[in-house]
Amino acid sequence: MTEIALNPALLSLTQWLSPAFPTGAFAYSHGLERAIAMGSLKDAATLKNWLNGILQHGAGWQDAVLLSQALAAEADLEDLDALSRALAPSAERLKETLDQGAALARTVSGITGRPLIPRPLPLALAAAAHPLGLPIPLVIALYLQGFCANLVTVAIRHVPLGQTEGQAVLANLAPLLTSLAERAAVATLDDLGGAALAAD
Repeated sequence: MTEIALNPALLSLTQWLSPAFPTGAFAYSHGLERAIAMGSLKDAATLKNWLNGILQHGAGWQDAVLLSQALAAEADLEDLDALSRALAPSAERLKETLDQGAALARTVSGITGRPLIPRPLPLALAAAAHPLGLPIPLVIALYLQGFCANLVTVAIRHVPLGQTEGQAVLANLAPLLTSLAERAAVATLDDLGGAALAAD
């Protein structure tokens, strides 16, 4: 078994990605509430299917690649910022990533004293996390888990779905989250792509 050293950097990252961290994630459902209202998302199976689609073909994959690129030593955050904005499939998705990124940058700056520029969420996290020196796949996997955890919380409230059932969906996504994180960590900008998902 591989030993993982406990360190303050890992605790900082998990704090920033916690549902309790004030990024305003509660205000966004990534289209989930509409899918629930229309009846296409009604139980654990359809929630897992929805999340699978977003992770593999939508914002999950795009954010993972952008986060990976932004964590690279030679990253050009200005170029990645412009690209991230251009990739947003709708005004609502752009507002979501900008609002959450600005909130994360503001709060991390407030608790660390490091000035951080408001950017789209994956880039704001990369700028905050870069000095932590954590493995890139780990940062990406925890980011994707936090993303899914927020959406599971929405489903628990609005489907409605039981707490245990919702958490089981999140737990069952773990192999996919780690696989995507490993792929995104070695991906290039040429690997970015999207689909016209209902979520967008």
